[in-house]
Amino acid sequence: MSGLPVLDVEEQRVLGSLLEKQTTVPASYPLTANALRTACNQTSNRDPVVDYDQGTVERTARALRDRELLRIVWADVGRRTLKYHQILDEKLELEEDERALITVLLLRGAQAPGELRTRTERLYKFEDRSDVEACLRRMAARPEPLVRELERRVGQHDRRWVHLLGPVPEAEAAAAVVESVDRDTVIADGADERDARVRSAYDAVAATYADELLDELDALPFERWLLDRVIAHANGRPVVEVGSGPGHVTAYLADRDADATGVDLSPEMVAEARRRFPHLRFEVGDLRRLGRPPASSGWAAVLGWYSLIHLAASELPEAISALTRPLDPGGWLVLALHAGDEISHVDELLGHEVNLDYVLHDPAYIVSVVEGAGLIDTEWYLRGPIATRAETTRRLYVIARTPS
Repeated sequence: MSGLPVLDVEEQRVLGSLLEKQTTVPASYPLTANALRTACNQTSNRDPVVDYDQGTVERTARALRDRELLRIVWADVGRRTLKYHQILDEKLELEEDERALITVLLLRGAQAPGELRTRTERLYKFEDRSDVEACLRRMAARPEPLVRELERRVGQHDRRWVHLLGPVPEAEAAAAVVESVDRDTVIADGADERDARVRSAYDAVAATYADELLDELDALPFERWLLDRVIAHANGRPVVEVGSGPGHVTAYLADRDADATGVDLSPEMVAEARRRFPHLRFEVGDLRRLGRPPASSGWAAVLGWYSLIHLAASELPEAISALTRPLDPGGWLVLALHAGDEISHVDELLGHEVNLDYVLHDPAYIVSVVEGAGLIDTEWYLRGPIATRAETTRRLYVIARTPS
């Protein structure tokens, strides 16, 4: 095409939302006016979050139609309803990988390659960070560049990239000075090597860890409230805790009549749990290969209670999907994580030498991954650190269910 379109911030949001939904929810695409407004205003995968009224969305869509960047079509079946279909990717002659990156840049502004790899997971599967960088440089090398690399600013680990289809909103530009965290660095030497470090660390601390945590729920009323909701929901049906550690959360569930099983990656943690709670079921296993309960069609609830805290951001979609698949219809996925924007490394834990990285995740990203796994009715809670427990991080709790 001759000359790149210059899009204002509302046009960027509308086209970015249409590009995203065309890939992630093809069955309901093209979008109705109401669905398009909801897509523009959603709180996950958007920066900044906006609250457009229906008139703004329709007015913007008409302007894009007049510029031949969008088509307004009639629904093929059912009621005669106007729907909106973007044609920006055709105008720009985008490859599939380019399309994914432009989509996320339109929706979230300036981002580093690691962030882009994570946030395009549902749109295109980049093998690694270098694939993202190669695609960005290809787009930057066009006769009419689509993207450009920003200078690294104070406090940033990585240089960020922006699209060249219009001005970057001030909120996004300001975000470019905030430290960028590449959460995929924890698997720089491979996921298997990271898993080995995690297994070795928890094997080493198992007995001491159990002594420290065995009665921790006594001082955590919010967590007990949440677990009690899981018990009531399960109503005697099987539930599983993945990453069960020394077994105290699984035991809490079982003591209140839940049919509870614990699964953990660390053989020593499982041995410790079996020693302390010999009447309960604990197994060695990987949460990414969770099966169904032996005597039921699926789990009433799957708890990932601080079991995702060592995973890279790019691993979360696959891990959460793996936890979702063996749920019964209407079953709950319940997650507990550390929230934040950093990777915390420790060399010592409870008097033992270890090599562990704790990944603090962005709440909006976690919610978007959960919803991307097909779960609905999502609730999430953010709790501040409890000073008397010497906590230093915020805690994120998410509940969502499979469709009935």
